[in-house]
Amino acid sequence: MEINRVAFVTSMPGYRDYPGIGLPEVAVAGKSNVGKSSMINCLCRRRKLAKTSSTPGKTRLLNVFDIEGRLRLIDLPGYGFAKVNKDEKQKWARMMEGYFADSSTLRLVLHLVDIRHEPTQDDKDMVGFLRAYGLPFTVIATKADKISKAARMRHVSMICRALQVQPWEVIPWSSETGEGREAVLAALGKLAADAEAEGMGALDPKSMTCPSTLP
Repeated sequence: MEINRVAFVTSMPGYRDYPGIGLPEVAVAGKSNVGKSSMINCLCRRRKLAKTSSTPGKTRLLNVFDIEGRLRLIDLPGYGFAKVNKDEKQKWARMMEGYFADSSTLRLVLHLVDIRHEPTQDDKDMVGFLRAYGLPFTVIATKADKISKAARMRHVSMICRALQVQPWEVIPWSSETGEGREAVLAALGKLAADAEAEGMGALDPKSMTCPSTLP
């Protein structure tokens, strides 16, 4: 699968009906400073599709993007932000619970962690959250360009031990070099094809009238 058409659909404070709902959804989750926006921009080859912020944890919305009229990419608010009070963290947790419980078309979660560091307790809690809901997920180990090739396996093994996943369930990723992009595109392509085989048809491109960047 290659991404030639991508469009911003909507931002919402909680999961609800939105244009084109019903297509398979792929959610992107991770800490607020793990590089989610950079990963989405690199994946879609749009420099400013998902806006990056100098203030980790600032985003509090579910941002929805259309991918080729075949998938919906759901950018989830980042977690693990230290400067947010308890009420805000609880609000975030309720938003996540609502999304995972209410989306009937969520097919995959791309769970981003920083390859340079051992996964935090928040990362482990997110994996526990996904397993509790029975949601398939793939671990995306971001910032792979920041470590040497020789150290790669040691860092991936550290992630596997902490999150109790297998090495083949981890995709090293670099938004600087594009490493990992083909592997993620292949996974999305298979997911879209499987969904279409089940009758979840693609949208007419003429119906895609949303701008390609966030307002």
